[in-house]
Amino acid sequence: MTLKTLLAALVWTAPFWITADSNWSQWRGPNFNGSSPAQGLPETFTKAGATWATPLPGHAGSTPVVWGDRIFLTSPDEAKNLNLLCLDAQTGAVKWSRTVAVGDKEKGKNNMAAPSPVTDGKRVIVLFGTGDLAAFDFDGNELWKRPLYKDYGRFAIMWIYGASPLLLDGQLIIPVLQRDQMPADYPLADGQPERESFVLSLDPATGKTLWKVKRATDSTMESHESYATPVPHQGPNGMEILIVGGDHVSGHNPKDGTELWRARLYERRDDWYRIVTSPVSGPGLVYASGPKGQPVVAFKEGGQGDVTGTHKVWQFSEAPTDWATPLFYDGKLFILDGGKRVLSRVDPKTGAKIWSGKLDVSDTIWSSPTGADGKIFLLSESGTVVVASAGDEFKVLARVPLEESPSRSSVVPLNGAILVRTANHLYRFDRK
Repeated sequence: MTLKTLLAALVWTAPFWITADSNWSQWRGPNFNGSSPAQGLPETFTKAGATWATPLPGHAGSTPVVWGDRIFLTSPDEAKNLNLLCLDAQTGAVKWSRTVAVGDKEKGKNNMAAPSPVTDGKRVIVLFGTGDLAAFDFDGNELWKRPLYKDYGRFAIMWIYGASPLLLDGQLIIPVLQRDQMPADYPLADGQPERESFVLSLDPATGKTLWKVKRATDSTMESHESYATPVPHQGPNGMEILIVGGDHVSGHNPKDGTELWRARLYERRDDWYRIVTSPVSGPGLVYASGPKGQPVVAFKEGGQGDVTGTHKVWQFSEAPTDWATPLFYDGKLFILDGGKRVLSRVDPKTGAKIWSGKLDVSDTIWSSPTGADGKIFLLSESGTVVVASAGDEFKVLARVPLEESPSRSSVVPLNGAILVRTANHLYRFDRK
């Protein structure tokens, strides 16, 4: 076999999540798992040494997305408008800003600008917790707009809707896993009677519905609710869409949303077990996290029907995560307990702990970890950037205080730089 033939074979057989694309086009990046092939990232830096710092109109937990020289992010403003902004990646200058909806509300750690935008390089699509969905071209021209609440009612989510859309193979996938009856004290309560949880597929070019399927569950009260973003998984069943919520993880056929399999994440039943963390796809396995001290669980791919008792491979309970989605990077699985500020690396095949360590920051980490260039980037609520090694032993490489709270967005890697969203600014830090 020639070298050219060998390289072609390696490319052909590489899993779909392995990519050379460093565009951060969705909330968990080009590989849907928090990792990026970006290189030359800064390890130590200072607030004063930022390449640029662009003031933002308001704070939000949404993460910026990047395509080429464009950065897109959502933000409320003082008038409670909900806006989509486009920034120049090189200078930080605001190219344009568009108001998509009005009526920002805040509850707990969330507001109506929690979902991150998505882009395919042709258009950028944004969803707000109000149920307002819209698409724009890169020059800021509105392509279409759709208020989902007119068709499906307001989202019945106690702490405000937070899932980001998924763009996959010409579909825009939106999960709405919500309370079956909306209490009157919920944000945007509409007084409507019982509703259902569902998964929706739209045409990203027009916003029109392709399919809608009910996502059933036997959970109760708030445990119906999920803030998790769907992710794709390529396995024996072909391409699947992974959904987490209602105490279960499930795999769905992207052609029509049909549920292929499901597994219960934990034995305990509780009225208040809402799920925040998104699922993670790895070679041969699917990872999902239970809430409030429940374990991170791995299931073997390729199931049919209820696979709770047949496909569970391992669970990790020592330092589980309640709200930070695990990171799968360079064949390694990293789990963040943001409340205790403990980062663990576990064997993705067995769940055995390889190392675990305290990050030595004084405040909670609400963001999810990002992996690139041999490093793991985290952001605490007060705005301290923690850079840790993704190697064979636990090591904190740097702690950089930006002192702007609340900061809950994940760090975004670019080639040669990182983007950090705090309460007040979007920063770019380049490697010097």
